[in-house]
Amino acid sequence: MPIYEYECDACHKRFEKLQKVSDPLLTACPKCGGAIHKCFSVPALQFKGAGWYVTDYGRKSGTASSGGGANGKPSPSKKAEAKTGGSTNA
Repeated sequence: MPIYEYECDACHKRFEKLQKVSDPLLTACPKCGGAIHKCFSVPALQFKGAGWYVTDYGRKSGTASSGGGANGKPSPSKKAEAKTGGSTNA
């Protein structure tokens, strides 16, 4: 369930309310009873439950990202630089 942020027009109190998306918007301030409006902000999401991460994302192998090329081996351009010294002196 998302957490919505509201602000009172009369006393300017800001507060948050955990509501379902289908719930009606609040209309009265809990502090003074004045009119309120919903503030626009980034919604907070909380993923609950076991296994959602493991089943949704593949496992990374440690060798693919450690050498620059496939299977952890250096790419051909790096091999050529290593053989020639890496720089050209003219």
